[in-house]
Amino acid sequence: MIDPTVLLTYSLIVLGFVFIPGPATLLTVARATTSGTKVGIATGAGITAGDFLHTIMAVVGISAIIAASATLFTIVKFLGAAYLVYLGLKAIFEKNSVDLAQGRVPITAPHAFRQAILAEVLNPKTALFFLAFLPQFVAPERGFVVAQLTVLGIVFALIGFFSTIVYSVAAGGLGNFLRRNPTVLKWQGKVVGSIFCALGVRLALQER
Repeated sequence: MIDPTVLLTYSLIVLGFVFIPGPATLLTVARATTSGTKVGIATGAGITAGDFLHTIMAVVGISAIIAASATLFTIVKFLGAAYLVYLGLKAIFEKNSVDLAQGRVPITAPHAFRQAILAEVLNPKTALFFLAFLPQFVAPERGFVVAQLTVLGIVFALIGFFSTIVYSVAAGGLGNFLRRNPTVLKWQGKVVGSIFCALGVRLALQER
């Protein structure tokens, strides 16, 4: 299996990587700020589930197929971009449904979880990242390459989930304060929707 020193080095690299604000962080913070810590954590859990799926795809070779096929990469990329833009436009144009007195927020935790899984799975850059990054820490001479890849993928996903929890708690607390401001309630959907649209456009413009 994986050498403990290699695994520790890998974990420290991943820990530094996941705390650099990226698409997953922005999605989590946007959900936590508008709908609370619970929804933010659910979003992070969905992203983690998506990373588990990316691990499986890297292990069985699906990511390699995506990497080798420019057409397939483009299809997956634009599907992911379209989905993010759809979520963004929906948030922008939907009537505000926040009601703090009744505990009603723009999106429920289960819904946020499902959306995050789909958004993460439809990001081919994540698939290519797993395909390129994980093998660098695999030692074939230690045997069980599939098991090594699986462990590395799981460690990455769990550390990533930890980072989203941290961001969710911080953003959720800030969101509770901001949502008491009528102006914030009026504009939060437009702000979050703009973030989602920007992430969709960013994904659409990315190259392999």
